[in-house]
Parts: sequence; structure tokens; C-alpha cells
Amino acid sequence: MPRSDFRFLHRLRVRWAEVDMQRIVFNGHYLMYFDTAVADYWRALALPYEASMHYFGGDLFVRKATLEYEASARYDDVLDVGVRCARIGTSSMLLSTAVFRGDQLLVSGELVYVFADPATQSSKPIPQELRSVLEAFEAGKTMVEVRVGSWDELGRDAGAIRAEVFVQEQGIPADMEWDSADQSCVHAVAYNRIGMPIATGRLLEHVPGVAKIGRMAVRQPLRGGRAGRAVLDALMKVARERGDREAVLHAQMSAAGFYVRAGFATRGPEFEEAGIPHVEMVRSL
Repeated sequence: MPRSDFRFLHRLRVRWAEVDMQRIVFNGHYLMYFDTAVADYWRALALPYEASMHYFGGDLFVRKATLEYEASARYDDVLDVGVRCARIGTSSMLLSTAVFRGDQLLVSGELVYVFADPATQSSKPIPQELRSVLEAFEAGKTMVEVRVGSWDELGRDAGAIRAEVFVQEQGIPADMEWDSADQSCVHAVAYNRIGMPIATGRLLEHVPGVAKIGRMAVRQPLRGGRAGRAVLDALMKVARERGDREAVLHAQMSAAGFYVRAGFATRGPEFEEAGIPHVEMVRSL
């Protein structure tokens, strides 16, 4: 079972609390590693787990878990945990899992999940939409589609995400979130494969030749995936095509690393907007 069998790999580092008296990772912790990786696998699918299961009208329950131990991990090892949907039946699915240290296989496993009614835990057929998402991911297809358009076209979905992230989660007053620029600027919304809006942002002209990107928001369960970057790339593409030479944005300090990885650099000191620390960031287009 080589690493190349897995499109998805979740990286983690062994903690002191996970090592037993033999100075190796206690065998039971590998199930926790697999469970942690599976949660991230759903992010890679661009499916917020709880909302998606509600949409599909069921939930996934573990029916069987098997592990095979080849070698031991030790304290402070950096491990990559692979997850792959190997088989989908009528009401069950098999996830193949593996723990690697570099290219060395340490532990392999199989997790059998049954799709069932959450109230009765009686099995139900796996919905075709869920089946299609899993098959598309394992076939190497993209999980996110970004649509670019006006507020009239995208405002309902963009507004719902911004209300959830900025108003409800971050406590920004609603009258500060909405402004007249929404009607005139370009909006982008990322959708997953079942049509859920999961991320948004907007683009306006700061000064001639300089684009300003703002209102970037990703629904909480999917942060750390590719949705935010897909929105940012789409907005920069629009700016580039209309002839802008530079993009500027005001990044929340907690998100500055995300923009650095996208090629932005900080400019000037930290400041506050809506009571939240920000920094100006720029990049050439």
C-alpha cells in the first residue's frame, strides 16, 4: 500500500501523551489518527459534515474497523495519514486508511461505514449525490466551482455566508457589514458539488489600476481546505483581465498567513477594523 494510492493525506505529529511505556505510539491511538484524518477528508470533499448529512437525510455510522500494524511510530514523528474511498455498496462504504512516516507504511486499516437514519440507526441506501462526490474526488476531479457575477446574481448566497461568518460568528454589527459597494462590485462564490455555497469574496476598484479584494469568508467547517483560495484566485483573475496591476486587501491578522501563501506581502502597521486586528497586504498581478 504505497503513498501514491492516496489522493488525500492528513499530516500530524505524534504527541507525548500518545506514547506508551514501550516508547511507541499506543496501538489504540491509530484509530484516533484515522478518525482525525477522516474529518479532514470531508473538508477535502468540500462537504461540511453536519450540514451535508442533514442534506442527505442520514448519517454515517462505523460498522467495522480493522488495523494491521507493520512498524511503530514514536514521539515527535511526523506522520501522514491517508484516506481513500475504496468501495461503495448499497448502504455501506469502505474507507482504506494508512499511516506513513515518509514512504514507510506503519499501519494500514479499513473502516466500514453504514449510511443510516440517525434516529433509528436503520440502514438506508447511500444517496447518489454522495456517491458521485466520493467517486469524483477519487477520480482526481475538482470539488469546488467558483461563480463570478453581480450582487443581483450572487448576493443571496454571498450574503448568507457573510452573515454567518462576520455577523454571527465574529460579532460584527450587521449595519457595518453591508454597504453600497455590494451593488457595484464583482462577487465570487464557491460552491461544492451538491450546490452548497461555502465561500465568498468581492472585488472593487481601489484607485485606477489597483483592485481591492474584501469580504473574504469561508464557512467554518471548511476552513483549511481549498475553497477560500479558489475564491481569491477567481477574483485576482478578474482583476488581471480588466487590466489591474496590483491587488490590495485588509486581512484579519488571524488570516494573514493564508494571504502570504497566496503571494501577498504586508504593508504598514497593524490596525483595527470593526474591533478586529487587521493588516494591509498587497501583491502584483
